[in-house]
Amino acid sequence: MANYVLVHGAWGGGQGYDRTAEDLRAAGHDVLVARLRGLGSRSDELHPGITLTDHIDDVCDQVAQAGIDRFILAGHSYGGMVVTGVAARLGGRIDAIAYIDAFFPGDGQSLWDITGAFEHAWYIDSQKFTPGLVAPIGSVDFEPVPGMVGRHPLLTLTEAVRYTGEEAKIPRRIYIFANDWQPTPFARFHDQLRGDPAWECHESKASHFVMADQPEQLLAILLGLAA
Repeated sequence: MANYVLVHGAWGGGQGYDRTAEDLRAAGHDVLVARLRGLGSRSDELHPGITLTDHIDDVCDQVAQAGIDRFILAGHSYGGMVVTGVAARLGGRIDAIAYIDAFFPGDGQSLWDITGAFEHAWYIDSQKFTPGLVAPIGSVDFEPVPGMVGRHPLLTLTEAVRYTGEEAKIPRRIYIFANDWQPTPFARFHDQLRGDPAWECHESKASHFVMADQPEQLLAILLGLAA
């Protein structure tokens, strides 16, 4: 039996992992779907002062509260920023880390640093009338759905991750690239890592939401990390 800790992306909540979590539990594993403050089921806590550090703290605190020692860590989309920060704190306890069509920052990089002009304009323009709170990218006349989809705190997108050496202790590293949607900001991370022998890279014929489009493939990859 393994412990899985799953971290969701921006604007939404952990419901995107419902099937993945159910399938992992059916295979005999324990699953913690992290709850990030201000997002998803914690949308009532949203405020402009939430930082990336707050979300990293959320995951580390929930791991501690659950009494988890060793675990497999996975992050989707913006969740890649969060799991990188968690790895920099708890890497010695992580058996494997998986980036699911996720941002992969280097030391000292923020999400702002690894996105481009389109994203930057969106982050700033969409929060003009909700200062510090960014609407889902590409949305039109966005209205939050409490507990499901809402605005995202801008500071989480501008705060950088710092490596500590702990992240280097993780023995297995996976990147899953969803290759069936355009324009995708994630090809650069797949291209960066697929030639690195320290990484296992996979491609999925999926939109950004691999969990929904290719649940069997994702499950097989994640189960393989517990082998």
